Amino acid sequence: MNRPVLCFVRRLSSWALALRNASSSGKAMHLYSKMHRNGVPLDSFCILFTIKSCTHLPIIRHLHAHIIKLGFSSHLYVATSLLRAYVLLSFLDASLLFDEIPHKNIVTWNTMIVGYSKAGDIQNARDIFEEMPHRDSASWSSMISAYTNVSCYEEGLSLFRRMLFHEGTKPDQATVGSVLSACAHMGSLGLLAGQSVHGFVVKNGWELNVELGAVLVNMYAKGGVLRNAAMVFELMAERDVRTWSMLICGAVQWGFSEEALAVFEKMQVAGVKPNEVTFTGVLTACAHAGLVEEGRRYFKMIEDSGMEPRIQHYALLVYLIGKAGMLEEAYEVIKTMRVEPNVVVFGSFLSACKEHRQFKMAERVIERVLRMARPENDGGIYSLISDLYVMGEKWEEAERLKRLMVLNERVRKTRGFSYVRNGLR
Repeated sequence: MNRPVLCFVRRLSSWALALRNASSSGKAMHLYSKMHRNGVPLDSFCILFTIKSCTHLPIIRHLHAHIIKLGFSSHLYVATSLLRAYVLLSFLDASLLFDEIPHKNIVTWNTMIVGYSKAGDIQNARDIFEEMPHRDSASWSSMISAYTNVSCYEEGLSLFRRMLFHEGTKPDQATVGSVLSACAHMGSLGLLAGQSVHGFVVKNGWELNVELGAVLVNMYAKGGVLRNAAMVFELMAERDVRTWSMLICGAVQWGFSEEALAVFEKMQVAGVKPNEVTFTGVLTACAHAGLVEEGRRYFKMIEDSGMEPRIQHYALLVYLIGKAGMLEEAYEVIKTMRVEPNVVVFGSFLSACKEHRQFKMAERVIERVLRMARPENDGGIYSLISDLYVMGEKWEEAERLKRLMVLNERVRKTRGFSYVRNGLR
Protein backbone atom coordinates (compact mmCIF):
# COMPACT_ATOMS: atom_id res chain seq x y z
CA MET A 1 0.00 0.00 0.00
CA ASN A 2 2.94 2.34 0.61
CA ARG A 3 4.50 1.89 -2.79
CA PRO A 4 2.18 4.17 -4.83
CA VAL A 5 2.59 6.96 -2.28
CA LEU A 6 6.38 6.63 -2.38
CA CYS A 7 6.35 6.64 -6.19
CA PHE A 8 4.17 9.74 -6.17
CA VAL A 9 6.54 11.58 -3.78
CA ARG A 10 9.57 10.55 -5.81
CA ARG A 11 7.92 11.69 -9.06
CA LEU A 12 6.92 15.04 -7.59
CA SER A 13 10.42 15.63 -6.21
CA SER A 14 11.97 14.82 -9.58
CA TRP A 15 9.79 17.49 -11.25
CA ALA A 16 10.92 20.10 -8.70
CA LEU A 17 14.54 19.01 -9.16
CA ALA A 18 14.23 19.26 -12.94
CA LEU A 19 12.77 22.76 -12.66
CA ARG A 20 15.53 23.85 -10.31
CA ASN A 21 18.22 22.54 -12.69
CA ALA A 22 16.60 23.81 -15.91
CA SER A 23 19.28 25.22 -18.20
CA SER A 24 17.11 28.11 -19.41
CA SER A 25 13.86 29.92 -18.67
CA GLY A 26 12.35 28.35 -21.80
CA LYS A 27 13.20 24.86 -20.55
CA ALA A 28 11.72 25.64 -17.12
CA MET A 29 8.47 26.94 -18.65
CA HIS A 30 8.28 23.87 -20.89
CA LEU A 31 8.55 21.61 -17.85
CA TYR A 32 6.02 23.70 -15.93
CA SER A 33 3.52 23.51 -18.81
CA LYS A 34 4.11 19.77 -19.16
CA MET A 35 3.32 19.25 -15.47
CA HIS A 36 0.10 21.20 -15.87
CA ARG A 37 -0.95 19.26 -19.02
CA ASN A 38 -0.20 15.91 -17.40
CA GLY A 39 -2.17 16.77 -14.29
CA VAL A 40 0.85 16.60 -11.99
CA PRO A 41 0.03 18.55 -8.81
CA LEU A 42 2.11 21.71 -8.52
CA ASP A 43 3.58 22.47 -5.11
CA SER A 44 5.22 25.62 -3.83
CA PHE A 45 8.73 24.36 -4.66
CA CYS A 46 7.89 23.82 -8.33
CA ILE A 47 6.35 27.29 -8.49
CA LEU A 48 9.30 28.93 -6.72
CA PHE A 49 11.84 27.35 -9.06
CA THR A 50 9.79 28.38 -12.09
CA ILE A 51 9.51 31.99 -10.89
CA LYS A 52 13.25 32.11 -10.23
CA SER A 53 14.03 30.95 -13.78
CA CYS A 54 11.77 33.65 -15.31
CA THR A 55 12.64 36.57 -13.03
CA HIS A 56 13.68 39.01 -15.78
CA LEU A 57 11.01 38.05 -18.33
CA PRO A 58 7.60 39.61 -19.06
CA ILE A 59 6.10 36.08 -18.98
CA ILE A 60 6.18 36.44 -15.19
CA ARG A 61 2.82 38.23 -15.48
CA HIS A 62 1.22 35.20 -17.16
CA LEU A 63 2.82 32.94 -14.58
CA HIS A 64 1.45 35.17 -11.83
CA ALA A 65 -2.07 34.86 -13.26
CA HIS A 66 -1.76 31.07 -13.28
CA ILE A 67 -0.45 31.07 -9.71
CA ILE A 68 -3.53 33.04 -8.60
CA LYS A 69 -5.73 30.48 -10.36
CA LEU A 70 -3.94 27.67 -8.53
CA GLY A 71 -4.50 29.41 -5.19
CA PHE A 72 -0.84 30.02 -4.34
CA SER A 73 -0.92 33.82 -4.43
CA SER A 74 -1.26 34.06 -0.65
CA HIS A 75 1.64 31.70 -0.04
CA LEU A 76 4.24 33.93 1.62
CA TYR A 77 7.35 32.56 -0.10
CA VAL A 78 5.67 32.43 -3.50
CA ALA A 79 4.41 36.02 -3.09
CA THR A 80 7.85 37.22 -1.99
CA SER A 81 9.50 35.50 -4.95
CA LEU A 82 7.00 37.16 -7.30
CA LEU A 83 7.67 40.50 -5.61
CA ARG A 84 11.41 40.13 -6.23
CA ALA A 85 10.71 39.38 -9.90
CA TYR A 86 8.47 42.44 -10.28
CA VAL A 87 11.05 44.68 -8.60
CA LEU A 88 13.37 43.85 -11.50
CA LEU A 89 10.69 43.98 -14.19
CA SER A 90 8.08 46.59 -13.21
CA PHE A 91 8.28 48.44 -9.92
CA LEU A 92 4.70 49.71 -10.25
CA ASP A 93 3.47 46.11 -10.32
CA ALA A 94 5.78 45.32 -7.41
CA SER A 95 4.19 48.09 -5.34
CA LEU A 96 0.69 46.81 -6.10
CA LEU A 97 1.65 43.25 -5.20
CA PHE A 98 3.32 44.38 -1.97
CA ASP A 99 0.10 46.06 -0.84
CA GLU A 100 -1.85 42.86 -1.60
CA ILE A 101 0.37 40.52 0.43
CA PRO A 102 -1.59 39.93 3.66
CA HIS A 103 1.27 38.66 5.80
CA LYS A 104 4.74 40.03 5.11
CA ASN A 105 8.04 38.75 6.43
CA ILE A 106 11.34 40.59 6.73
CA VAL A 107 12.46 39.43 3.28
CA THR A 108 9.31 40.95 1.76
CA TRP A 109 9.97 44.34 3.39
CA ASN A 110 13.67 44.24 2.49
CA THR A 111 12.82 43.48 -1.14
CA MET A 112 10.76 46.67 -1.32
CA ILE A 113 13.56 48.74 0.22
CA VAL A 114 15.92 47.44 -2.46
CA GLY A 115 13.28 48.10 -5.12
CA TYR A 116 12.75 51.71 -4.11
CA SER A 117 16.52 52.14 -3.89
CA LYS A 118 17.00 50.88 -7.45
CA ALA A 119 14.26 53.28 -8.58
CA GLY A 120 16.08 56.16 -6.85
CA ASP A 121 13.12 56.80 -4.54
CA ILE A 122 14.99 57.09 -1.25
CA GLN A 123 12.12 58.72 0.67
CA ASN A 124 9.75 55.82 0.02
CA ALA A 125 12.54 53.37 0.80
CA ARG A 126 12.99 55.10 4.17
CA ASP A 127 9.23 55.12 4.77
CA ILE A 128 9.10 51.35 4.20
CA PHE A 129 12.12 50.93 6.47
CA GLU A 130 10.50 52.90 9.31
CA GLU A 131 7.20 51.07 8.86
CA MET A 132 8.77 47.63 9.31
CA PRO A 133 7.62 45.88 12.51
CA HIS A 134 11.00 44.15 12.78
CA ARG A 135 14.36 44.71 11.10
CA ASP A 136 17.35 42.47 10.59
CA SER A 137 20.91 43.35 9.54
CA ALA A 138 19.90 43.02 5.87
CA SER A 139 17.25 45.74 6.41
CA TRP A 140 19.81 48.16 7.78
CA SER A 141 22.34 47.22 5.12
CA SER A 142 19.80 47.77 2.32
CA MET A 143 18.79 51.20 3.64
CA ILE A 144 22.39 52.32 4.22
CA SER A 145 23.30 51.13 0.71
CA ALA A 146 20.32 53.05 -0.66
CA TYR A 147 21.71 56.28 0.81
CA THR A 148 25.24 55.49 -0.40
CA ASN A 149 24.01 54.84 -3.95
CA VAL A 150 22.59 58.37 -4.20
CA SER A 151 25.59 60.01 -2.48
CA CYS A 152 23.71 60.69 0.78
CA TYR A 153 26.70 59.50 2.77
CA GLU A 154 26.03 61.37 6.02
CA GLU A 155 22.48 59.96 6.21
CA GLY A 156 23.86 56.45 5.74
CA LEU A 157 26.45 56.96 8.48
CA SER A 158 23.82 58.42 10.80
CA LEU A 159 21.63 55.36 10.25
CA PHE A 160 24.56 53.10 11.07
CA ARG A 161 25.08 54.92 14.38
CA ARG A 162 21.38 54.47 15.19
CA MET A 163 21.66 50.77 14.35
CA LEU A 164 24.57 50.30 16.75
CA PHE A 165 23.78 52.58 19.65
CA HIS A 166 19.98 52.86 19.73
CA GLU A 167 18.64 49.66 18.19
CA GLY A 168 21.42 47.39 19.38
CA THR A 169 21.50 45.43 16.11
CA LYS A 170 24.85 43.86 15.34
CA PRO A 171 25.91 44.68 11.76
CA ASP A 172 27.07 42.05 9.34
CA GLN A 173 29.86 42.41 6.80
CA ALA A 174 27.50 43.68 4.09
CA THR A 175 26.39 46.54 6.36
CA VAL A 176 29.94 47.41 7.34
CA GLY A 177 30.96 47.35 3.67
CA SER A 178 28.22 49.85 2.80
CA VAL A 179 29.26 52.14 5.66
CA LEU A 180 32.94 52.04 4.71
CA SER A 181 32.02 52.83 1.09
CA ALA A 182 30.15 55.90 2.37
CA CYS A 183 33.08 56.93 4.57
CA ALA A 184 35.39 56.86 1.54
CA HIS A 185 33.44 59.79 0.05
CA MET A 186 33.24 61.98 3.17
CA GLY A 187 36.73 63.41 3.47
CA SER A 188 38.38 63.73 6.88
CA LEU A 189 35.11 63.20 8.79
CA GLY A 190 34.46 59.99 6.89
CA LEU A 191 38.03 58.82 7.43
CA LEU A 192 37.66 59.29 11.18
CA ALA A 193 34.37 57.37 11.20
CA GLY A 194 35.84 54.71 8.94
CA GLN A 195 38.76 54.14 11.31
CA SER A 196 36.25 53.51 14.10
CA VAL A 197 34.40 51.02 11.92
CA HIS A 198 37.71 49.35 11.10
CA GLY A 199 38.33 49.09 14.85
CA PHE A 200 34.94 47.38 15.20
CA VAL A 201 36.00 44.85 12.54
CA VAL A 202 39.28 44.10 14.33
CA LYS A 203 37.60 43.90 17.75
CA ASN A 204 35.12 41.34 16.49
CA GLY A 205 37.83 39.25 14.87
CA TRP A 206 36.32 39.35 11.40
CA GLU A 207 38.31 37.79 8.60
CA LEU A 208 39.76 40.31 6.18
CA ASN A 209 38.19 38.79 3.08
CA VAL A 210 38.28 40.24 -0.43
CA GLU A 211 35.12 42.35 -0.08
CA LEU A 212 35.92 43.83 3.32
CA GLY A 213 39.58 44.34 2.50
CA ALA A 214 38.74 46.11 -0.76
CA VAL A 215 36.47 48.72 0.84
CA LEU A 216 39.05 49.39 3.58
CA VAL A 217 41.85 49.81 1.03
CA ASN A 218 39.61 52.12 -0.99
CA MET A 219 38.67 54.23 2.03
CA TYR A 220 42.24 54.69 3.25
CA ALA A 221 43.59 55.27 -0.28
CA LYS A 222 40.98 57.94 -1.07
CA GLY A 223 41.62 59.56 2.30
CA GLY A 224 45.35 59.77 1.61
CA VAL A 225 46.33 57.41 4.45
CA LEU A 226 48.32 55.21 2.11
CA ARG A 227 50.27 53.59 4.93
CA ASN A 228 47.02 52.14 6.32
CA ALA A 229 45.81 51.21 2.83
CA ALA A 230 49.04 49.29 2.23
CA MET A 231 48.84 47.66 5.68
CA VAL A 232 45.32 46.36 5.04
CA PHE A 233 46.38 45.27 1.55
CA GLU A 234 49.28 43.23 2.94
CA LEU A 235 47.08 41.60 5.60
CA MET A 236 44.60 40.34 3.01
CA ALA A 237 44.96 36.61 2.32
CA GLU A 238 43.44 37.04 -1.13
CA ARG A 239 43.34 40.09 -3.39
CA ASP A 240 41.35 40.59 -6.57
CA VAL A 241 42.01 43.00 -9.44
CA ARG A 242 39.74 45.59 -7.84
CA THR A 243 41.87 45.74 -4.67
CA TRP A 244 45.11 46.11 -6.63
CA SER A 245 43.53 48.83 -8.78
CA MET A 246 42.27 50.75 -5.74
CA LEU A 247 45.75 50.85 -4.23
CA ILE A 248 47.30 51.93 -7.55
CA CYS A 249 44.72 54.67 -8.17
CA GLY A 250 44.92 55.87 -4.57
CA ALA A 251 48.70 56.21 -4.79
CA VAL A 252 48.42 58.16 -8.05
CA GLN A 253 45.75 60.45 -6.62
CA TRP A 254 48.11 61.55 -3.86
CA GLY A 255 51.15 62.01 -6.10
CA PHE A 256 52.93 58.71 -5.51
CA SER A 257 53.31 57.80 -9.17
CA GLU A 258 56.46 55.69 -8.88
CA GLU A 259 54.98 53.76 -5.96
CA ALA A 260 51.82 53.14 -7.99
CA LEU A 261 53.87 51.69 -10.85
CA ALA A 262 55.80 49.52 -8.38
CA VAL A 263 52.48 48.11 -7.11
CA PHE A 264 51.47 47.40 -10.71
CA GLU A 265 54.70 45.45 -11.29
CA LYS A 266 53.98 43.39 -8.16
CA MET A 267 50.46 42.80 -9.48
CA GLN A 268 51.90 41.31 -12.66
CA VAL A 269 54.28 39.09 -10.70
CA ALA A 270 51.29 37.88 -8.65
CA GLY A 271 49.58 36.85 -11.89
CA VAL A 272 46.54 39.11 -11.47
CA LYS A 273 45.18 40.28 -14.82
CA PRO A 274 44.71 44.09 -14.89
CA ASN A 275 41.43 45.67 -15.99
CA GLU A 276 40.49 49.03 -17.53
CA VAL A 277 40.61 50.83 -14.17
CA THR A 278 44.09 49.45 -13.47
CA PHE A 279 45.43 50.81 -16.76
CA THR A 280 43.75 54.17 -16.16
CA GLY A 281 45.66 54.43 -12.89
CA VAL A 282 48.93 53.26 -14.44
CA LEU A 283 48.71 55.67 -17.39
CA THR A 284 47.78 58.52 -15.03
CA ALA A 285 50.92 57.71 -13.02
CA CYS A 286 53.01 57.90 -16.20
CA ALA A 287 51.34 61.19 -17.18
CA HIS A 288 52.04 62.74 -13.77
CA ALA A 289 55.66 61.57 -13.79
CA GLY A 290 56.30 62.32 -17.48
CA LEU A 291 57.30 58.71 -18.22
CA VAL A 292 56.73 58.62 -21.97
CA GLU A 293 58.37 55.29 -22.84
CA GLU A 294 56.70 53.53 -19.94
CA GLY A 295 53.36 55.07 -20.93
CA ARG A 296 53.69 53.78 -24.49
CA ARG A 297 54.58 50.32 -23.19
CA TYR A 298 51.64 50.18 -20.78
CA PHE A 299 49.24 51.43 -23.45
CA LYS A 300 50.38 48.61 -25.75
CA MET A 301 49.91 46.21 -22.84
CA ILE A 302 46.17 47.01 -22.85
CA GLU A 303 45.83 45.41 -26.28
CA ASP A 304 48.22 42.61 -25.36
CA SER A 305 45.88 41.82 -22.45
CA GLY A 306 42.99 41.30 -24.87
CA MET A 307 41.23 44.59 -24.13
CA GLU A 308 40.32 47.55 -26.32
CA PRO A 309 41.75 50.88 -25.12
CA ARG A 310 39.01 53.09 -23.72
CA ILE A 311 38.58 56.81 -24.34
CA GLN A 312 40.30 57.69 -21.03
CA HIS A 313 43.36 55.64 -22.00
CA TYR A 314 43.69 57.54 -25.27
CA ALA A 315 43.24 60.86 -23.45
CA LEU A 316 46.05 60.03 -21.05
CA LEU A 317 48.38 58.86 -23.81
CA VAL A 318 47.73 62.03 -25.81
CA TYR A 319 48.35 64.16 -22.72
CA LEU A 320 51.55 62.28 -21.86
CA ILE A 321 53.04 62.47 -25.36
CA GLY A 322 51.84 66.03 -25.95
CA LYS A 323 53.18 67.24 -22.62
CA ALA A 324 56.61 65.90 -23.65
CA GLY A 325 56.44 68.15 -26.73
CA MET A 326 55.79 65.37 -29.27
CA LEU A 327 52.68 67.04 -30.65
CA GLU A 328 52.81 65.41 -34.09
CA GLU A 329 52.81 61.97 -32.48
CA ALA A 330 49.97 63.00 -30.16
CA TYR A 331 47.97 64.20 -33.16
CA GLU A 332 48.68 60.90 -34.94
CA VAL A 333 47.31 59.00 -31.91
CA ILE A 334 44.07 60.99 -32.19
CA LYS A 335 43.78 60.30 -35.93
CA THR A 336 44.27 56.54 -35.48
CA MET A 337 41.98 56.06 -32.47
CA ARG A 338 39.60 53.11 -32.71
CA VAL A 339 36.90 55.10 -30.96
CA GLU A 340 35.59 58.56 -31.76
CA PRO A 341 37.70 61.14 -29.87
CA ASN A 342 35.76 63.31 -27.45
CA VAL A 343 36.32 66.67 -25.80
CA VAL A 344 38.53 65.10 -23.12
CA VAL A 345 40.96 63.75 -25.72
CA PHE A 346 41.03 67.01 -27.66
CA GLY A 347 41.39 68.94 -24.40
CA SER A 348 44.51 66.90 -23.61
CA PHE A 349 45.97 67.78 -26.99
CA LEU A 350 45.07 71.48 -26.79
CA SER A 351 46.55 71.74 -23.27
CA ALA A 352 49.84 70.41 -24.63
CA CYS A 353 49.68 72.85 -27.57
CA LYS A 354 49.20 75.73 -25.16
CA GLU A 355 52.03 74.55 -22.91
CA HIS A 356 54.44 74.39 -25.88
CA ARG A 357 53.00 77.51 -27.55
CA GLN A 358 52.10 75.69 -30.77
CA PHE A 359 48.98 77.45 -32.03
CA LYS A 360 49.34 76.06 -35.56
CA MET A 361 49.06 72.52 -34.20
CA ALA A 362 46.06 73.47 -32.09
CA GLU A 363 44.37 75.04 -35.09
CA ARG A 364 44.09 71.60 -36.71
CA VAL A 365 41.42 70.52 -34.22
CA ILE A 366 39.88 73.73 -32.80
CA GLU A 367 36.95 73.93 -35.21
CA ARG A 368 36.12 70.27 -34.67
CA VAL A 369 36.23 70.72 -30.91
CA LEU A 370 33.95 73.76 -30.98
CA ARG A 371 31.37 71.80 -32.97
CA MET A 372 31.17 69.07 -30.34
CA ALA A 373 31.65 71.12 -27.14
CA ARG A 374 28.72 72.20 -24.97
CA PRO A 375 29.10 75.31 -22.76
CA GLU A 376 27.19 73.79 -19.83
CA ASN A 377 29.48 70.74 -19.70
CA ASP A 378 32.73 71.75 -21.39
CA GLY A 379 33.43 75.26 -20.15
CA GLY A 380 37.11 74.48 -19.66
CA ILE A 381 37.61 73.86 -23.34
CA TYR A 382 36.21 77.31 -24.19
CA SER A 383 38.68 78.97 -21.80
CA LEU A 384 41.51 76.91 -23.25
CA ILE A 385 40.66 77.72 -26.88
CA SER A 386 40.22 81.38 -26.01
CA ASP A 387 43.75 81.42 -24.57
CA LEU A 388 45.05 79.68 -27.68
CA TYR A 389 43.39 82.28 -29.92
CA VAL A 390 45.12 85.03 -27.94
CA MET A 391 48.40 83.17 -28.34
CA GLY A 392 47.83 83.00 -32.11
CA GLU A 393 46.79 86.67 -32.20
CA LYS A 394 43.29 85.73 -33.33
CA TRP A 395 41.76 88.57 -31.34
CA GLU A 396 38.31 88.51 -32.91
CA GLU A 397 37.82 84.76 -32.32
CA ALA A 398 39.09 85.09 -28.74
CA GLU A 399 36.66 87.93 -28.03
CA ARG A 400 33.78 85.94 -29.52
CA LEU A 401 34.45 83.01 -27.20
CA LYS A 402 34.79 85.28 -24.16
CA ARG A 403 31.43 86.89 -24.94
CA LEU A 404 29.87 83.43 -25.21
CA MET A 405 31.31 82.49 -21.83
CA VAL A 406 29.99 85.67 -20.20
CA LEU A 407 26.52 85.22 -21.70
CA ASN A 408 26.30 81.59 -20.69
CA GLU A 409 26.50 81.53 -16.91
CA ARG A 410 26.59 77.76 -16.93
CA VAL A 411 30.10 77.65 -18.38
CA ARG A 412 32.49 76.01 -15.94
CA LYS A 413 36.06 77.26 -16.17
CA THR A 414 38.03 74.11 -15.52
CA ARG A 415 41.56 74.19 -16.86
CA GLY A 416 44.69 72.16 -17.44
CA PHE A 417 45.25 68.59 -16.43
CA SER A 418 42.44 68.73 -13.87
CA TYR A 419 40.14 68.91 -16.88
CA VAL A 420 41.51 65.58 -18.07
CA ARG A 421 41.07 64.11 -14.60
CA ASN A 422 37.45 65.21 -14.50
CA GLY A 423 36.88 63.22 -17.64
CA LEU A 424 38.37 60.13 -16.04
CA ARG A 425 36.25 59.95 -12.91
